Amino acid sequence: MAAVATLEATNSGSHSMDSDVALAATGDRLAFERLYRVHMNRVFSLCARMVTDRVRAEELTQDVFVRAWEKLHLFRGESSFATWLHRLAVNVVLNDRKTEGRKRSRFEEEDEETGMDGFAGVVGMPLAPGDLLDLEQAITRLPPGARRVFTLHDVEGYKHEEIAEMLGVTTGATKAQLHRARLLLREALNR
Repeated sequence: MAAVATLEATNSGSHSMDSDVALAATGDRLAFERLYRVHMNRVFSLCARMVTDRVRAEELTQDVFVRAWEKLHLFRGESSFATWLHRLAVNVVLNDRKTEGRKRSRFEEEDEETGMDGFAGVVGMPLAPGDLLDLEQAITRLPPGARRVFTLHDVEGYKHEEIAEMLGVTTGATKAQLHRARLLLREALNR
């Protein structure tokens, strides 16, 4: 969060973040462009963690900013703009998942070849040099439900109750998915 506060404090140009938000809300495209430049990388990073497909993450990032432009007049300033935009990004990604037309449940497993279950390994074994599995790569290999819950809870800091509401599941389901994600990551990183 300190980085976001620093980013907001050192916003390019003579405009403050708050004045850019206010100007953009009245239709000022240059102010919105400044907001986009400040927040684009963070929004893309969040989208990429949640969907694991770089091209789709880029599309969703654009969708987030289109939605932000459309909804900016609804921003009431009760939280920081960065927090509002982050929540909007999470909602755009989750709504995209719901409307993808997939018949399977959002917590259904992927095939073993693409899921973490396909990794052999012994929990607790030390990593051999050169055999490090990058954490980001390990996260992308988690089954979709576990990956989303892990990203929202451990990376983005949402509480189980908030995640359950966003995903339309029980807190027990989010806790189970988080536990599963952590076990699979530990196994992958210790193989």
